[in-house]
Amino acid sequence: MATAKKLPSGSYRCQIYDYTDDKGKRHYKSFTAKTKKEAEHMATAYKLDNVDTSKNSDIKLEDAMLNYCAMKSNILSPTTLVNYKRLIYNAFEGYLRLPLSKFTPDLIQRWVNSYAVGRSPKTVKNAYGFLYTVLKAYYPNLHMNVSLPQRIKPRLYVPTDEDIKSIIEYCKEKDRDILIAVYFAAFGTLRRSEVCALTAEDVEGSIIHINKALVYTEGKDWTVKTTKTTSSTRDIDMPDYIIKELPTEGKLVNLNPNQITHRFARILKVLNIQSFRFHDLRHYAASMMHAIGVPDVYIMQRGGWASDGTLKSIYRGVMDDYKERFTSKVMEHIKNMQHEISHKEK
Repeated sequence: MATAKKLPSGSYRCQIYDYTDDKGKRHYKSFTAKTKKEAEHMATAYKLDNVDTSKNSDIKLEDAMLNYCAMKSNILSPTTLVNYKRLIYNAFEGYLRLPLSKFTPDLIQRWVNSYAVGRSPKTVKNAYGFLYTVLKAYYPNLHMNVSLPQRIKPRLYVPTDEDIKSIIEYCKEKDRDILIAVYFAAFGTLRRSEVCALTAEDVEGSIIHINKALVYTEGKDWTVKTTKTTSSTRDIDMPDYIIKELPTEGKLVNLNPNQITHRFARILKVLNIQSFRFHDLRHYAASMMHAIGVPDVYIMQRGGWASDGTLKSIYRGVMDDYKERFTSKVMEHIKNMQHEISHKEK
């Protein structure tokens, strides 16, 4: 990828090779912007949009993947970019110096078979998805007919009401940051990244404005960005008793997402509660609302889900205590029906 140079004016200019004319003179395309990163991004985007795909077949996989990340640097989330960079060197070792012309369906299938050993179907799917996107961006005529490992339905533990009560009671005395984080996740359906980005300015009466997230970047630091999706930007009503417990200035939770994960796990051990992820508190929130008859459209809005696909496949797990309660009602109803039938027969 070409490197931008600073001009006397203070702007940055990035030049990339465009073509060679009939006289053998090389011509370059110039891109000027206020920042070095923006100039390089413009040059990379132009190169990808206007390059001859026949020449792309000679590009090495590593270069194609790195250029793709650079082209999408202002579009993809920092977390996605970090994951892509990690995949390049963890998932495709031994393939990075191969030109794209070598990537036939047979070669890609052999890579899938090898990479799938000891890894979950989801991990393989994510890595293949990145490979597929890059190959199609540079080599759109490549035909890929590849079989991936069969998806395994996740077996998620959905915490019960008693679990949540025990955690809240403990945190009220021992850990105020985790207490507030649990409130937001279990009752407001917030993600870790959303919880960690909240400040007192996001609280308006009983409404919490969710419009940003704290994420990990390539620079190995934490930064605030927009929410995961447009539907994730939302307003959440919270009970007054929770609002009164929130800080009135600064951050509402003085932790990053990783710190929440580790401290939450330690609390579960102390309380001897079955281990589950902090993220599963969102499962609890969605399952609890579904169990008490809240319409799916409202659950989707409160949780920031764009469609009910995720809701139906994962978040509609029924909590054990609610399951027992409704099972009892069903059994009682069946008994009553049988009693009425028996009474009529007599």
